[in-house]
Amino acid sequence: MKESVADLPSENSLIAASKSGDTDAFDQLIRRYEDKIFRLAKSVCSGLPSDAEDVYQETFLTAFEKIGKFRKDSNLGTWLYRIAANLCWMRHRKRKREPFVPLLDDPARAGRAAAGDVKDWTFEPDEAAQKREIKETVRKALQELPVDYRLVLSLRDIERLSNEETATVLGLSVAAVKSRLHRGRMFLRDRLDAYMSGRSA
Repeated sequence: MKESVADLPSENSLIAASKSGDTDAFDQLIRRYEDKIFRLAKSVCSGLPSDAEDVYQETFLTAFEKIGKFRKDSNLGTWLYRIAANLCWMRHRKRKREPFVPLLDDPARAGRAAAGDVKDWTFEPDEAAQKREIKETVRKALQELPVDYRLVLSLRDIERLSNEETATVLGLSVAAVKSRLHRGRMFLRDRLDAYMSGRSA
């Protein structure tokens, strides 16, 4: 007989059991968040599947080691996202490969974004999956972005976190999140515009 949602243990009870060393309880927590964490790792480590897999595994290993320090007044999902984001950033720093994207530092374009000239479009994974060429264009564009912009876009537009939640995960101000989000979206939009123009040419 299939368990109903009401029959499932609460997250707080699973956290408490995990803090006591219950690996079965921690495994249940992993199953609730594994898809989200892998999706984040895959989008941020775009082009490096092995890194995405490593970040995914290291996130939960780190979480298991530090679960005893987790405060119940925090959100577990936000805590896990923060661990994954830090691991992505550390791997990036280790590789020392920061792409140069002049567009992001163009004050004129940034001003137009702030003024609302750029549409506040949101990347839809389901729709992109049906359009493989567009998905590949977006993937390549993400690879060109600096990792700090990639993290903001992944958390906001793929994981659907709010600006406030994204700021908490990344340790940024909400204003910084909004700025990077606008500029990152603008960069992706330009890449998609170039792709669509090429198709219609």
